[in-house]
Amino acid sequence: MLTTPLTFRDATEADVPALVALVESAYRGDASRAGWTTEADLLDGRRTDPDGVAAVVRNDSGRLLVAERDGELVACCQLEHRGDHAYFGMFAVRPELQGAGLGKVIIAEAERTALATWGAPEMRMTVIRQREELLAWYERRGYRRTGRFSPFPYGDERFGIPQRADLEFELLVKPLG
Repeated sequence: MLTTPLTFRDATEADVPALVALVESAYRGDASRAGWTTEADLLDGRRTDPDGVAAVVRNDSGRLLVAERDGELVACCQLEHRGDHAYFGMFAVRPELQGAGLGKVIIAEAERTALATWGAPEMRMTVIRQREELLAWYERRGYRRTGRFSPFPYGDERFGIPQRADLEFELLVKPLG
C-alpha cells in the first residue's frame, strides 16, 4: 500500500525529459519487465519522444497529469477534452511501483479531474487488443470493451516497431459521474 500521499499537478515543459523516461521505462525494453504493463513482447523501439510529450503538455484542450510522491515523479496520464468525452492516454507508472494500487488511485483522479474540469460524461481510451491482462484491469475499473477496433499505425516508428502483424486497438468507455 502507498506510504505517503500522492500529489497531482499538470506537467510543464520542464518535466518533458523525465516524462519521456517514465513512459519508456513503463512500456518498452528490459526495464519495463519489472512491472506488468510492458509492451516489450509486442513492440520494440520507442513508445514516445520529447516532441510527442511536449505536444501533449502544450495541448490547450488537455493536460498531462503528473503524480508525485515526496516530490518524485511516479506516474502520469494524458487527459484530453474531446467534446462529448474525455480521452485517457499515456498512462505510465514506474515499473517497480506497479501492482501496489498506485494505478487505481491515478485513474480515479483522472476520472475526477475530467468530470470536474470539463463535465465530461464519459472517459474513452484505446488499448492494444492483445493486452488481455491490461484490458481486464480496466474492466475491473468499470471500463467496457466496445468491440470497436482501429488499426495499429504500422510503418510509423513513432509508435514503436511491431513484433507481430495482427496488432490493433480496442476502444474502451466508462461513464463518469
